[in-house]
Amino acid sequence: MRILLASGSSGGHIFPALALMDSLKEKGASCLLVLPQKCRESMILSGRTDIEFIASAPLSFRLSAGNIYGVYVFLKGAWEGLRILLKFKPDAVIGFGSLHTVALLFWAWLFRIKTMIHEQNLLPGRANRLLCRFVDRIALSFEQTKKYLRIPETKMVVTGNPIRRELARIPRQEALDFFKFKEGKFTILIAGGSQGSQKINSACSAGIAALARGRELQVIHICGFGDITGLENVYTAAGIPHKLFDFLSAMQYAYSVADLAICRAGATTIAELGKFSLPAILVPYPFAYSHQLGNARVLEEAGSARVILDAELTPGKLKAVLDDLLTDPGELTAMARAYDKIQVPDAAGSLAREVLELNQCAG
Repeated sequence: MRILLASGSSGGHIFPALALMDSLKEKGASCLLVLPQKCRESMILSGRTDIEFIASAPLSFRLSAGNIYGVYVFLKGAWEGLRILLKFKPDAVIGFGSLHTVALLFWAWLFRIKTMIHEQNLLPGRANRLLCRFVDRIALSFEQTKKYLRIPETKMVVTGNPIRRELARIPRQEALDFFKFKEGKFTILIAGGSQGSQKINSACSAGIAALARGRELQVIHICGFGDITGLENVYTAAGIPHKLFDFLSAMQYAYSVADLAICRAGATTIAELGKFSLPAILVPYPFAYSHQLGNARVLEEAGSARVILDAELTPGKLKAVLDDLLTDPGELTAMARAYDKIQVPDAAGSLAREVLELNQCAG
């Protein structure tokens, strides 16, 4: 069994691709992942040898010198992808979204190789909207995504969104020791996305500082670069035990110790919150075709999260929502249990089984 995978350059694309690769390898498959050249130095890929890179450049629908060059690079990457396909001779090709995967999936379709794409978000991206009509199957993270795709329902299957295998629950005391925190305090995890968010950083620190009077709180704040000094001053002045990180790779410790998360609503974040059944206040990133707002609404409707729009995020608004949740512990318990309605257990294993079934059909 030889499985070729293709992904875009964001962590939201790469993480599920890597999780699927690991699951497939456990089942005896030989796998190769194709990524854009810009990913070559990514820390996510440290130590991996089962990866090939192809040329890539940003593309838009505007007529410009930069876009003309982008078309040239896209065609160059398409040619490189074809060479990889012919050399690896896969039984199936799996795409994880992004324009960078389109050519490789097209070549596979042309050679009558079995194909599948995985959509991480509630609202399908442009590449997957294009590809879904040609591939043999499309795997979805959310049941609700089916209504946005005009294809036969028999082509769609809900597998959930695979996450990194190292994101396993840590015993609470071990997680507390990792951050040098004490038991008995309400722990809030704040994460503004891979690059951090100055708006989330300032609103959360000020809102929590105002909330802290008379409450036993401690904070894990993943803030990106640039805001650490200011945040340190705010939390110290408010007397709140805290740990600040520009980036935290060992997120399993943060998820295992947190009682509540305040974060964006990227597809990977949503899947990770579900893995740990962690109640959340979600502040969707307002751009990127409203993907994050759609993801956040799924958790809100299930009862696992509260949503604050980015334009409405203020320290006062955040303090009010936090105050409401902290005064009703039963609400937080209900939010955690609500993940049972939407969480797909072992998404990587579920997706791997679908791929292997697809591969059997190829025979």
